[in-house]
Amino acid sequence: MKQIVEYHISRLKDKSPQARLKAIQELVLLEDADALDALKDVFETDSDEDVRKAAQKAGRELFLKVRAKESNAG
Repeated sequence: MKQIVEYHISRLKDKSPQARLKAIQELVLLEDADALDALKDVFETDSDEDVRKAAQKAGRELFLKVRAKESNAG
């Protein structure tokens, strides 16, 4: 599972905005907290506005999913 997350995090640096958007979507589906820092970085630094917006939205969604998972486990 971690290898898949790492793969999609590495795709966040792809030249193609479409590839970066797809990677963002996949990271949300994987629901792994390790992706939060990478999404934050994309939101703060990506050159494409759509990618930045997607990273922001995905980061919020992922944060809430991770938090809900942790509260259910605890």
